[in-house]
Amino acid sequence: MAITASMVKELRDSTGAGMMDAKKALTETNGDMEAAVDWLRTKGLAKAAKKSGRTAAEGLVAVVVEGNKGVAVEVNSETDFVGKNAEFQEMVSGIAKIAVNVADVDALLAADMGGKTVADTLTDKIATIGENMNVRRMASLEGDTVVSYVHNAATAGMGKIGVLVAMNGGDEAIGKQVAMHIAAVNPAALSEAELDASVVEKEKQVQMDIARESGKPEQVIEKMIVGRMKKFVAEATLLNQQFVVNPDLTVEEAAKEAGATITGFVRLEVGEGIEVEKEDFAAEVAKAAQG
Repeated sequence: MAITASMVKELRDSTGAGMMDAKKALTETNGDMEAAVDWLRTKGLAKAAKKSGRTAAEGLVAVVVEGNKGVAVEVNSETDFVGKNAEFQEMVSGIAKIAVNVADVDALLAADMGGKTVADTLTDKIATIGENMNVRRMASLEGDTVVSYVHNAATAGMGKIGVLVAMNGGDEAIGKQVAMHIAAVNPAALSEAELDASVVEKEKQVQMDIARESGKPEQVIEKMIVGRMKKFVAEATLLNQQFVVNPDLTVEEAAKEAGATITGFVRLEVGEGIEVEKEDFAAEVAKAAQG
């Protein structure tokens, strides 16, 4: 597979690796971007394992809590300007309130919103505002107590990141602190039991490859991996993470001190995982000049 300059740039942007190292990684992995990131990590050449998908889409995440149920809904637009539009915000708020009583996005789009379906309402708004929009995803959560938090709020109940926390016991204060922690740290799962097994296995393989690069014997590597995977689980799971409010405690310990047990969480961030192609204006001008 031909390795292009844009592929090298993408890998450099996502890992912080040097140009030649990024090119070699792509060559060694036949252009597989994800495998190239792992190759760089194995060689100790990646400064950080960043997400391969760039978060570039705009819009809002709205959160609503009714009784013991909460819902978060992401509605995307093309520009951040529309996210600040009162008309768009009113529509997103209405969609989120409807989402509390439906099961998924398909049901949400088919639900009634003032005599029209949500899908038709969205189509009308596209025509009046002049930008493409879509209801991308929703997630709901139930528990004895459900607390919501919005980070970088555009208006009440909606912003760039929406978080829901479900818990038994405790009060809104600890729930809000945990929700703020989730917004900041973005845990992969609640606990080790809920971690994606394929993600854990992949990380274990990467760590083993890194250890083997050091030339240590297999017996030593096995002991090293136990410690490294324990650290990985602690950093990836909410209950085992150091609480940002008090790093001397884990989130689970802090919640317990407040009389609460965290049973689940939801975190939606606008545009997360959406890769948007960026226009290279300089390249376009140069191409036009040549042609």
